[in-house]
Amino acid sequence: QNEEEAVAAVHEMIDELKFGKSSARIVIEEFLTGPEVSVLSFTDGKTLVPMISSMDHKRALDGDKGLNTGGMGTVSPNPCYTEDIAKECMEKIFLPTMNAMNSEGRTFEGCLYFGLMITPKGPKVIEYNCRFGDPETQVVLPMLDADLYEIFEAIYNHQLDKVDIKWHKGSCACVVMASGGYPESYPKGIKMNGFDEKGQVEGCFVYHAGTKLDEKGDFLTNGGRVIGVTAKGNDLQAALDKAYEGVSKISFEGAHYRKDIGQRALKALG
Repeated sequence: QNEEEAVAAVHEMIDELKFGKSSARIVIEEFLTGPEVSVLSFTDGKTLVPMISSMDHKRALDGDKGLNTGGMGTVSPNPCYTEDIAKECMEKIFLPTMNAMNSEGRTFEGCLYFGLMITPKGPKVIEYNCRFGDPETQVVLPMLDADLYEIFEAIYNHQLDKVDIKWHKGSCACVVMASGGYPESYPKGIKMNGFDEKGQVEGCFVYHAGTKLDEKGDFLTNGGRVIGVTAKGNDLQAALDKAYEGVSKISFEGAHYRKDIGQRALKALG
């Protein structure tokens, strides 16, 4: 957040080798500010179709405090990603990325992930991934109003431009329930309660991430981010209400989750 923190971080990485040999050399980048947006996209190397946008919540604790995690929850669509910004991203980021890879003989076909930040100077790329993102996918795919297999087949056959990809109206929300201690050390093998026999709860779809099924048919924790409780609604508040209702039905010792997933998005909606 400031020069003092930056200098301390450099000393930790270079002098104290905090990350071993991998931090013997560092790259200093521009400090960017603004809301983050995740945009996954389908591409066959000729056509690129962005999916519906989403908003991740990386910090472990409410109010965007605590340590960074793999993601404590998501909502879709992201209200910070306006039509004008989407158009700018397509013209200045998405298509140039696809064309640049083609020009280098590194054509990419599949799911291309754009991690963006909407800065005062416009959208900037924070990261790329060549896969679906977690937990963004949990709220993006339920909004898809098309056959995912047909999209994959079209990508394989380089005919993505012939597929009509539509999205459902409304919103989708995902709340991650994590093990006590995550993202640092945490126990495993704790019995979970509240599921039906398929590991679901009524009114929601539960993505199992760090669970396992024992010989008795009980679900046990087996990771840091244990489950993602996901629900759709006619609007964002309705989706959040359903997701948190699902969370309230599930319990296991040490479980923790953020109580403010989607609040930034609701504020942006006004």
